[in-house]
Amino acid sequence: MSNTDDSLIKELNRPSWDEYFMGIAEIAKTRSSCIRRQVGAVLVNDKHQIISTGYNGVPRGIVHCTKETCTKLYEKSGEKNEVCPAVHAELNAIIQAATAGISSEGTTLYSTTRPCGNCTMAIINAGIRKVIYIEDYSDPILRSGWLDSSDVIFEKYEKSK
Repeated sequence: MSNTDDSLIKELNRPSWDEYFMGIAEIAKTRSSCIRRQVGAVLVNDKHQIISTGYNGVPRGIVHCTKETCTKLYEKSGEKNEVCPAVHAELNAIIQAATAGISSEGTTLYSTTRPCGNCTMAIINAGIRKVIYIEDYSDPILRSGWLDSSDVIFEKYEKSK
């Protein structure tokens, strides 16, 4: 079926590719072990194939955070990320692809939250061409506009009605 046949997709009540992959990112975030924010990510190639998923949480084998041990529970969102032991969903998706020997060059990343500055730098270096996200995220690096000169397209997702 052609991507341009929107009437048939609507008739069959099929989700668009963006709706489909964002729905999977929403499911991925349910695996998050972070008590403060749950984020899910899906890395997709140009053939609409999922190459990896990710969610935020501590690295393998590390004890999960609790309300008593969370280092960022009362910190402002987007600040002091360096004190948090969690790996962000976007970075986990990149790492999962890499450990499977799959290149992320030219892919699209779907994320439930706008990637932070550090994840954005990893996205740029991983060769990801487009990021589609739901929620905005406040981060000093992003607010500085420092990364705006990259070729990566960032697009806020708007669910079709």
